[in-house]
Amino acid sequence: MTQSPPEAPPPAPRRSFVGALAVFGERRVAIMLGLGFAAGLPNFLIFDTMSAWLRAAGLSLAVISLFSLATLPYSFKFLWAPLVDRTAIPGLTRWLGHRRSWMLAAQAGVILSLLLISTGDPAHDLRTMALFAVLAGFCSATQDIVVDAWRIEAADASRQGAMAAAYQWGYRVANIVAGAAPLFLADRIGWRMAYAIMAAVMALGPLAVLGAPREAQHAIRPVHTDGVPARPALDLVEWLARLALLVLAAALLGSGLGARADLLAGALRALGDGAQADALAKAWTAKPNGVWLQLLAVLAGFAVIGLAASPIPRVKTRPGVYLFHALGDPLVDFFRRFGRVGWLILALICLYRLSDFVLNIMNAFYQDLGFSLTDIAEVRKVFGVAASMVGVFIGGLSVARLGVMRSLIIGAFALPITNTIFGWLATQGPSMPALFTAIGIDNVVSSYAGTCLIAYMSSLTSAGFTATQYALFSSLYSLPGKLLASQSGRIVEGAAQAAEGSGPLAPLRGLFAATPPQAFASALAKSHVDPGALGAGYVTFFLYSGAVGIGAMILTLLVARLTPGAERARETVRI
Repeated sequence: MTQSPPEAPPPAPRRSFVGALAVFGERRVAIMLGLGFAAGLPNFLIFDTMSAWLRAAGLSLAVISLFSLATLPYSFKFLWAPLVDRTAIPGLTRWLGHRRSWMLAAQAGVILSLLLISTGDPAHDLRTMALFAVLAGFCSATQDIVVDAWRIEAADASRQGAMAAAYQWGYRVANIVAGAAPLFLADRIGWRMAYAIMAAVMALGPLAVLGAPREAQHAIRPVHTDGVPARPALDLVEWLARLALLVLAAALLGSGLGARADLLAGALRALGDGAQADALAKAWTAKPNGVWLQLLAVLAGFAVIGLAASPIPRVKTRPGVYLFHALGDPLVDFFRRFGRVGWLILALICLYRLSDFVLNIMNAFYQDLGFSLTDIAEVRKVFGVAASMVGVFIGGLSVARLGVMRSLIIGAFALPITNTIFGWLATQGPSMPALFTAIGIDNVVSSYAGTCLIAYMSSLTSAGFTATQYALFSSLYSLPGKLLASQSGRIVEGAAQAAEGSGPLAPLRGLFAATPPQAFASALAKSHVDPGALGAGYVTFFLYSGAVGIGAMILTLLVARLTPGAERARETVRI
C-alpha cells in the first residue's frame, strides 16, 4: 500500500519585510556568493572561453565543438552523487566535516586541472588538453553536487531562496569574469598565463569553504551487506561489469541531454564503422526528428542505470547490494515520504519552467523585428543580466517572506503570463523602450521563478540523501523543455503560413497594420511569407509559450494542496 505524504508540521511564523531582508546579511548567505563564483568560473572556462583559444590556434569549428563534451558531466552528475553522500575523505573529513571536505577536494581538482590546461598547446597536443578539460568538467560537476548539498543542509527552507539568490549572483559574476578577463589577458600575456591566472582566481572557492560554518555531524546511511559472502575475484569482475554499464548509461544520457552524438559516434568509429557513425551524428541533430533520438537515448540511459543497479536474480552479491541501495535508496526515501504525490512533484519539476525553455529562438526574433546585433547585445547581455539579478533577489526575498510554496505558486503563474509580453513587443517594431520593457520584465520574472524552483527542490531532499536527490532533480527539470524547444521554429513558420491570405490566423495580421516598415522586412526572403504574416506567427508562438505553462500552474496548485507545509517537512540541519 502506498504511503501517504507526511502530516504537515505547524506553520512557521511569517517574517516581516525587514526580517526577510535581514536573511541576506547572514554569514552563510555571504559564503554562498563565494561558492557560486567558484562554481561558475570553471563552467565557462572549459568550453566557451576555451573555444576562443582553440580558434586562435587555428583549429576548425568542428574540432572546437567537440570540447563541449567536457561539460557533459554536469548532465549525469547524479550517477556519482551517492559517492559524495556516503564516502568520507581521509583526514579532510575529520578536520572540515563531510561537505566542506568534499568541496575543498573538488576545488583542488578544478585548480589543478586549470593549471594543467595552462601548460597545454592546442596546436600540438590537443588530445592532452582535451583530457585536462574533461577532468576540469568532472571536478567542477562534483563541486556543484556538494555545494548544492551544503547549501541545503546549511539553512532551513525559508532561507533557501536567499541562499539560491547568493549562489546565482556569484555564478553570474563568475561567468562575466571567465568570459572577459581571459580574453583581455590573452591579448597581453598569452593564453597560458591567462588560464594560470584564472586558476589563481579560483582560489576564492577554497577561501569560501574555509570561512563557511562547519555543518553538523553528517550521518552516512549504511548499506548492510551482512550475510552476503565476500568473493574478491568474482566481486571485482562484477564491479567492472556494472561500472561499464554505468559508463554506457553516462554516454547515453550525455548524448541525449547534450544533443550531441559525438561519444556514441566515436565508439562506432573505434569499432571500425565510420559510415554508421556519420549517419548517427547526422540523424542526431536532424530537424525535427533528431530530438526523438535524443529522448530515446535519455530513456535508454535511465534503463541501463536500472540494469546496472539491479541485483542478480536469486543471488546476493556485494556489488549488487551496494549499487542497489546507493542508487535506489534515495528514490525509495522520496516516495516513502511523498507517496503517490511524488509522481506529481516530479512532473511539476519537469514542467515548471517549460514555458521558459521553449523561448530558444529569441535572438532570431529580435533580428527579424529589426534590431541590430549591437542593440540585442546591449539590452540582453548588459541590462538583461542586471534585471536577472534583481529577479533572483526578489525570489530570495519572497521565499523568506512568504515561504517556498506560496512563492512557487506566484512564479508558476507569472512565468507563462509574462511570456505574452513578447507578443506585444512584436507589434511595436524595433522600439528600444519596448525592448527594454519586455526583456526587463521577462528576465526579472524568469529569475524569480528559477530561484523559487531551486528553493522548492531543495526542500524535497532528506538528510543523508541530499546530494543524490538534488542532483537527480536538477538533471530532470529541463528534459521536457529540450523536447518542445526543438519545435519552436516550426511553430512560428507554421503559424505564419496559416496567417497568409485567408488562412485561419489571418485576422492577427491586422495587429501589424501600423508597424514600422523595417519590422519583419526580411520575412519574404527568410520564411517566404509577408511581414504581417511572420509577425502573426510570432504572436501565435508567444501565446503558445504561455499556454504550455498551464500544466505547471495546475500541478503547482495541486501539489500545494496535497502536500501542505512541504517546505517544512524536511528535517533541516542547522549550523
